[in-house]
Amino acid sequence: MFEHTNTISLWCAILIGIVTTSTPAVFAKHNTIKVAMCQIFILDGDRSGNLVRIENAIAEAKDNGADIICLPESAILGWENPNAHKRACPIPGDDSNKMCELAKKYQAYLCVGLDEKDGDKLFDSAILIDDKGLILLKHRKLIVLPELMEPPYTAARDVNAIVETKFGRIGLLICADTHEDKILKQMAKLKPDLLLVPYGYVEVEEKWPKHGRQLQKVVKNAALRTGAAVIGTNSVGEVTKGPWAGRVYGGQSVAADNTGKILETAKDRDRDVKIVSLTLTK
Repeated sequence: MFEHTNTISLWCAILIGIVTTSTPAVFAKHNTIKVAMCQIFILDGDRSGNLVRIENAIAEAKDNGADIICLPESAILGWENPNAHKRACPIPGDDSNKMCELAKKYQAYLCVGLDEKDGDKLFDSAILIDDKGLILLKHRKLIVLPELMEPPYTAARDVNAIVETKFGRIGLLICADTHEDKILKQMAKLKPDLLLVPYGYVEVEEKWPKHGRQLQKVVKNAALRTGAAVIGTNSVGEVTKGPWAGRVYGGQSVAADNTGKILETAKDRDRDVKIVSLTLTK
């Protein structure tokens, strides 16, 4: 590394501060980062349209300086859509490849919820992609509400989705996972600095906008239980299949710091891209 360098001169330079060294980027933590909550309309089964809405939100977030861009649960085919049993892709596969291309194109980390087909099983999954388009992490949802779709999503068993990045340790959970203290305690043992959570937070129309307060409580509790800053990105739209058909996604995405303080909320039942500045203190 230091060939052809005079040893004495090198040490003198270090002592007077001329020579500096840097930790490889993958291990260096950036204390302050910008994270985008991209709250978009998701239409069940509208793969091409949802992809357009996803890219438009990513472009807007990047224009506003986002380092990490977060999207909702089941962002391409829609949550609890039984057609996903036939239309969902493996991970890696066509849908995740498109997300990787977008992460690379816009040079930002990307967290997105995707339905994942693995053999005859359908998983409600989320992935984290780096700014070079590489999948760093995948989480399969643990709490899947099997009564809402036939056949239901397959439930995962383990809380192990965490990765060291240049921003710190990032973990993934999905929506209902954050309602379970047991799951949050398991995530806390992994010591995340930042927890990214795609949501499909839904209720009957009459319960919005008040139901957004419940989402704030859930995100605050997740932050307190895990000791991590939490970004909870919800969708906007309507459930069109199954026993919850007609219920609506209310937006109101939530960001909280690692003390549970609510830093930002997005619009009620409307598209929104919110940029949150986070200082990771761990």
